[in-house]
Amino acid sequence: MRFLIISLIVLLVVGPLGVYVHRRASRLLGLGLRGRRALSFLLAAGILTMTLGRLGRGALPDGVLRAMGLGGSTISLAILISAVLLAVVDLGRLIARLGGAALARTTAATRSAAAARDAAAARDAGAPARAAGAPAHGADAAGLPAEGGARAAGGAAGEPDAPSVAPPALPRRAFLANGAAGSAFLIGGGSAVYGALVGRHDYIIEEIAIPIPGLPRSLDGFSIVQLSDIHLGLFVGEPEMRAAEDLVRKARGDLIVMTGDLVDFDPRYTDHLGRLTRRLAPLAREGVAAIPGNHDHFAGIDATLDALGRGGAHVLRNRGRVVGGAGGAFALLGVDDVWVRRQVPGGGPDLGRALADVPRDLPRVLLCHNPVFFPEAAGEVALQLSGHTHGGQVNLVVRPADLVLPHGYVAGLYQRGGAHLYINRGFGTAGPPARIGAPPEVSRIVLVSA
Repeated sequence: MRFLIISLIVLLVVGPLGVYVHRRASRLLGLGLRGRRALSFLLAAGILTMTLGRLGRGALPDGVLRAMGLGGSTISLAILISAVLLAVVDLGRLIARLGGAALARTTAATRSAAAARDAAAARDAGAPARAAGAPAHGADAAGLPAEGGARAAGGAAGEPDAPSVAPPALPRRAFLANGAAGSAFLIGGGSAVYGALVGRHDYIIEEIAIPIPGLPRSLDGFSIVQLSDIHLGLFVGEPEMRAAEDLVRKARGDLIVMTGDLVDFDPRYTDHLGRLTRRLAPLAREGVAAIPGNHDHFAGIDATLDALGRGGAHVLRNRGRVVGGAGGAFALLGVDDVWVRRQVPGGGPDLGRALADVPRDLPRVLLCHNPVFFPEAAGEVALQLSGHTHGGQVNLVVRPADLVLPHGYVAGLYQRGGAHLYINRGFGTAGPPARIGAPPEVSRIVLVSA
């Protein structure tokens, strides 16, 4: 039901934008009736298959649903990006038109005032001559310029017909506007295709060193490899799982953490999560620790946590564990997702309960899916590792998430007081299976004694 509601909202947004894009494209390309109908079919099919690819699970093979969802989402994303860019172009044209009209009115008023002043000056200077009845120089008694009538007659009778004139070229302003609109379509379509076919698989290992006050010298250089927002499901399957395994192996961490949204929304893919966890566990001497995210609750929290447990992960849902030994250790804490607070009275992250599992004098690293929890945790932990934001996922020129996410927590490293927050951009995708300007990442966090 939740996904059905989201799908209806998306249709209500993308549908009108599709109409806008259709009208602008038809006008720009000069499409006839058949061309407009073909474009209408393409845009409508893209919007509908995007939704059906998600809602048709179980009714059609996954391969068919995947193709429908990928194609439809790519077209819908192209509509969205093109519409935004076209709106910028049209707004610029409107501003230019209004500015030109205002300038024309100002210029006309200035010229009119100057003409009035010149006429008044001419009247004042020529009044005595006109009073004496002297005709103007070069004019006949009828007031016509000398030889003017002859010239007019000669032009009518003796001149050859004027040659045909070619139609005027497209005005410069219209040419520039059409070029800008065409660029909007090219950028919108090209970036959507890139994001779906290349961008979502353009994996990066991000490495960053973070000082941890009180960290024992024996753990200086301890590395944590973070995977977040895998979103195992229709668009993230075995090929992506192999890529994740290869990247984690290449990162060579002492500990692997998985910070939520491990399954997209379909509980059938919790088996994939179990297999992935079993393959990752031997790659780090301290094994795998995991926490849930909001999508894991959508998919079924019990099935998700069971898959993690069977895969050998330490599930830290409002729990803590000690990492290290007698020679030096730190506290690894994990909390439930903040989304649960709105659904279950008394649910959600419980940092106090997690702290009760570990000695109070150890430096603390917290796993929390949503970075919005950081202001609450900053006074209690040295470092919080989060995901959830996908780094905005689709960022073309600007990153809109900077304006809408709480505290501006989008991706990378932040600091509050003496505590640090690191936000992983995520490994998979949610919504459109595409990434633009926010490459998927595996993080290698190196703890440094401070």
